[in-house]
Amino acid sequence: MGLVREHRGIPCRQQLPHPDDSLGCAVQITARHVRHEIRSVFVLKHAQLLQLPHIHREDLLLHRGAILPYPCKAEKLRSFLAAKPRYGAQPMKLLWTAGLALVSLLVFLSPRAEASVANRVTILYDGFGKPSDLRKDWGFAALIEYEGKRILFDTGNNPEHFAHNVQRLGVDLTDLDFVVISHRHGDHASGLKHLLEVNPDVPIYVPADEYFGGVTPPHFFEHGDASLPPEMRYFDGHPPHDNPHGTPWREANFLRVTAPLEVAPGLRLITTTSQKRGTMELKELSLVIETPSGNVLVAGCSHPGIEPILQEAARSSSTSRFRMLFGGLHLVEASDAEVQATVSSLLDTWRIQELAPGHCSGERTFALLRSRLGQRHVFAGVGTTIPL
Repeated sequence: MGLVREHRGIPCRQQLPHPDDSLGCAVQITARHVRHEIRSVFVLKHAQLLQLPHIHREDLLLHRGAILPYPCKAEKLRSFLAAKPRYGAQPMKLLWTAGLALVSLLVFLSPRAEASVANRVTILYDGFGKPSDLRKDWGFAALIEYEGKRILFDTGNNPEHFAHNVQRLGVDLTDLDFVVISHRHGDHASGLKHLLEVNPDVPIYVPADEYFGGVTPPHFFEHGDASLPPEMRYFDGHPPHDNPHGTPWREANFLRVTAPLEVAPGLRLITTTSQKRGTMELKELSLVIETPSGNVLVAGCSHPGIEPILQEAARSSSTSRFRMLFGGLHLVEASDAEVQATVSSLLDTWRIQELAPGHCSGERTFALLRSRLGQRHVFAGVGTTIPL
């Protein structure tokens, strides 16, 4: 019997070869996040719950509180499982002991235990923050943890910087429910290179943008001219119905979003399109978290404008009350008058209680919000963890 490997939320069976394929085994640990070395791996083998010490993190895969071996790297585990059985004098007693111990571990590591983890947002990537060994760069990425769900929102500008910050903050990118890429700009999407190296099958919600492999608009071929010879006609006069654009991430599990979409209970994606000069027709996704005390909005760059995004979010949600706002407001180049008008709208019209602006919001926006909000202005520099 091999090990069942539940990887990135998609259960599949992969055989872990060892000399006796009739052996059943299960592996669990009592710590959720392990960086370097695992000192307490428990293996149920031959009706005994045995301890396998000193297994290095790179030999194993952490997923939802369970440690399962990569088939190609678990030489130490294979050699352990190949050892002769040690039943002892009372096999039934050992069986009950092992079973009870394993059940205790499974209960401890169950999804209900995961749901008790604090609801929070951790800023993984931005160009400002308190002194630390994290790398500051122009771009945005955040890890959102809500009611047991783990969502990566954007991936930053530089794959190496993104990987560095993720590692320093102890974030396990193999343990994600899904990813949201707000829009196609490189300072939000380039970290996909690193993400897909460690978690190639994770579901990634993206705008219905050609950059993410969307199809060439079919109406491009509706006005053909049959009088032309075939060599002068697109596809010899027979264009394909589905002609996807190129993308740097052809093998990614992209899910293109064209309308408001509930991706999990209390978690909704909304899509808007910029009508502003310089980013005309740019599609952007934002995330609405519907909490009991009001909505929380996570925006990537707000190219369509933060007010149109809030309006769309209010239309697609059960309440129009927003208590908190994260992310970029795209005011870094705005005039003082536009900054003042936007801040007044957020505070006076929308009555948002707490604002955690980042990325492209601009230093003048930071200063104005801090002066008007006081403690309700939430610092959201890189490395900051903010409770929801």
